Amino acid sequence: MKKIICASLLALGTAISANAHEGAHTLIHAGEVLAVPGEPAKTKQTIIIVDGKIEDVQSGFLEAGPEDKVIDLSDHFVLPGLIDSHVHLRGEWNPQVRLQGVTLESGDIAYNAADNARKTLMAGFTAVQDVGGPPEIFALRRAINAGKVPGPHIRASGNAVSVTGGHGDAHGYREDILDIFHSPTICDGVADCRRAVRKAVKRGADVIKITATGGVLSNTNAGTGQQFFDDELNAIVETARKMGRKVTAHAHGKDGIEAALKAGVSSIEHGTYLDRNTALLFKRNNATLVPTVLAGMTVVDWAENYDWLPPNSAKKALEVGPQMQDMLTIAWENGVNVAFGTDTGVSKHGDNAQEFQYMIKAGMSEMDAIKAATVIAAKHIEMDDKIGSLENGKEADLIAVNGNPLEDISELLDVDFVMKGGVVYKGN
Repeated sequence: MKKIICASLLALGTAISANAHEGAHTLIHAGEVLAVPGEPAKTKQTIIIVDGKIEDVQSGFLEAGPEDKVIDLSDHFVLPGLIDSHVHLRGEWNPQVRLQGVTLESGDIAYNAADNARKTLMAGFTAVQDVGGPPEIFALRRAINAGKVPGPHIRASGNAVSVTGGHGDAHGYREDILDIFHSPTICDGVADCRRAVRKAVKRGADVIKITATGGVLSNTNAGTGQQFFDDELNAIVETARKMGRKVTAHAHGKDGIEAALKAGVSSIEHGTYLDRNTALLFKRNNATLVPTVLAGMTVVDWAENYDWLPPNSAKKALEVGPQMQDMLTIAWENGVNVAFGTDTGVSKHGDNAQEFQYMIKAGMSEMDAIKAATVIAAKHIEMDDKIGSLENGKEADLIAVNGNPLEDISELLDVDFVMKGGVVYKGN
């Protein structure tokens, strides 16, 4: 890894403020810059940052004033901070995960989430959407926004809206433990589903996450087909809309994907069994796919090479996981809008960029994949006025790598420099 020289910045080992002196500018001298993914990269550019925001991007290496700071990335490729549209920061699947569900305290979950947020940021992901998890995620969001702990921008759903006994509910414990695990956003019937959406909003949800179908890691043999009735899906979307929220749907089975799209959800997480006809519904409804192929490959590895998954989950992993690579190919070839997402928490935090390699395998170009993780993901998580590109007035969220990721996407697996909001978190 080449040394990154940050002229006039003290190497403190922690985050370094890029605006320590009032009125000072931070000038980043970048060898190559992909300011707006989808547009051509430019060489020898200066990114001007004031108060944590981008003031301008100009050609050439501008000379610094007496109070200005210069970060020398003249031998690096600079691009916007990456965005993962599907994470679970609260924890990470492991052989002890079912036991941890009844042994970890709220404080343990919060500290684990903070550590996972740090790993995510250091991997170059400066924003995430956390879709499905306990209320500790909202405390973490507040702590990061207040500058108390390092981490990405967080959009969060809190607990998913799910049906009794479906994916998102608890399974495989004795009844008194199941009662303890009961989520306030489990619902049955139209009126109850309206209540669950309102409850999610009351708890702080930026987006409503629903489990429209069964899932792999729920310990039940209920399959991966549709689990909500159509009238329940319609009620959820209508209620969310009245509360100013969009709905994203976990969905594997074709029936559940299409029912959710017809009800008006804005996006589908996973989408395993979609086909060409499903792709038409995506386009007709202006919906987005968050494919999470990395999660599918991860659970296949567990089922084939380890023995800690419950039998119900192992069986579904071997059925669902192998389909996900082909799913993304079908979606992309048929014009579905794709936003980058990994389901990290299934895979390891900090390994998010591995999803890029599956996107390339599905037929996307390097530029397509980077665009999916920046400008498209920013719009998907409703933050495109603040992040996703290096343009005037946006947050100074950017990363740098040694080589050109437009030629070799694996460059994004080893990010050398991370800045979020004008603060340097990685690279001295």
